[in-house]
Amino acid sequence: MNTASISGVVFNHRFAAISTYFIQILLKNPLAVTKLPQNPVMKPEINAETTALLPKSHPPEKAVSRVSSISGAVFNVSTSMVGAGIMSIPATLKVLGIIPGFVVILIMAFLVEVTVEFLLRYTNYSGEANTYGGVMAESFGKLGSIALQICVMVSNLGALIIYLIIIGDVLSGDQSDGVLHSGILQECFGFHWWNSRAYSVLFIVVFVMLPLLLLPRVESLGHASAISILLAVVFVVIISGMAIYAMVEGVTQELKLVPNFSDGFSFFSLFTTIPVMATALSCHVTIHPVRAELQNQSDMRSAVRISLVLSAAIYVAVGFVGYLLFGDSIMADMLVNFDQTSNSPGGLLVNAVVRLSYALHLMLVFPVIFYSLRANMDEMIFARKSVLANDTTRFVSITCVLLAFIYFVAIAIPNIWYFFQFMGSTTVACIAFVFPGAIVLRDVHGISTRTDRTMAIIVVMLAVVTSIIAISTNLYSTFGNTS
Repeated sequence: MNTASISGVVFNHRFAAISTYFIQILLKNPLAVTKLPQNPVMKPEINAETTALLPKSHPPEKAVSRVSSISGAVFNVSTSMVGAGIMSIPATLKVLGIIPGFVVILIMAFLVEVTVEFLLRYTNYSGEANTYGGVMAESFGKLGSIALQICVMVSNLGALIIYLIIIGDVLSGDQSDGVLHSGILQECFGFHWWNSRAYSVLFIVVFVMLPLLLLPRVESLGHASAISILLAVVFVVIISGMAIYAMVEGVTQELKLVPNFSDGFSFFSLFTTIPVMATALSCHVTIHPVRAELQNQSDMRSAVRISLVLSAAIYVAVGFVGYLLFGDSIMADMLVNFDQTSNSPGGLLVNAVVRLSYALHLMLVFPVIFYSLRANMDEMIFARKSVLANDTTRFVSITCVLLAFIYFVAIAIPNIWYFFQFMGSTTVACIAFVFPGAIVLRDVHGISTRTDRTMAIIVVMLAVVTSIIAISTNLYSTFGNTS
């Protein structure tokens, strides 16, 4: 989720609709494009009907307009996968080695494809359950849909904390194993109290995030989201160019093809990388909204497979490039390492552009995820209240409380590796593997085969066992070494 996985849902639907609108107009009259529709797919307000995950007892008054093609679906699902998780993929290769790392990425992509297939098979089978929450409610009742909603909210919360940590890394740097990595502010102005992590992130939260989060409608962020996608593309292009230049100059790092156990490295530490990759490739929450807008909903399976191939290829490429540039000195957040790749003015400028482009990308994506988190939090706590956007006091209060909590956690635990592992071992493991497998084993429609049930058992057991090992290893390394 990837993290982030959830961040692109609202914008992706808007982007696909706008793109389709342009194409249709151009085909009819190339000179006729003068004005966009004010809002092709979004509702005027964020409310429980448009953003909540729990199934509703009454169907919507109007059917969803199906205007998306398979290419639009591929774009939507791919951008939901490729999020902040891309920063930690090189660090997983540092632990696993190149060959096992690539193998694990492919295995995770295969398991994600299997569990998405499970969800799609049970979606709308009875003509009623056409959302993930609806499928869970059909199989396990209201408690099932509530469990899903809680997992999604926790995943959203973790993603937002990760975003703030990365932004803090870019602005104020980080320190690990006695090595200090300076941020852009320190490189420009030196080390001062006002450009420390706590104050720099606080400035971004108050003067950048809060004004965006107080906008009553998510469609107001459409242009910001478009810019964020462009910035992510700029990041990938630049680091690829840096890797090619390093290879030409012969200054790349030595690659570790397999894990090295000679320095006391624990075998169980290998399992700590699996939750990170699971979080990076998870896309299950976005599947149903994207499917609902497909002209031919049977194309969703193909769209997911293509998206998984593209996303896995991106992760393999970025992981290889990051490890090639920094070797075993790679940090959990790869952006931190970009303070030491060059001493020339041109090199320093490129490093700054790389870090700032992705930090700005996260700043602009942050509000989109926050809107979903806030709406679902409000529905769970204030289910009988009026629409959130119409209650200014409640709207501002929930916004400020959530934002303050995210800020304090990001400052207290400034390491994205822990959050990726926590999410991947708990909420993401449930959303991506445990819940889909449980739906097949429950089999309320009697449509699962013996192969399906066997695969579901394998998926659930792998998720549970690897999560337990990863959590236990992290707890031991944190508290056991200290004692």
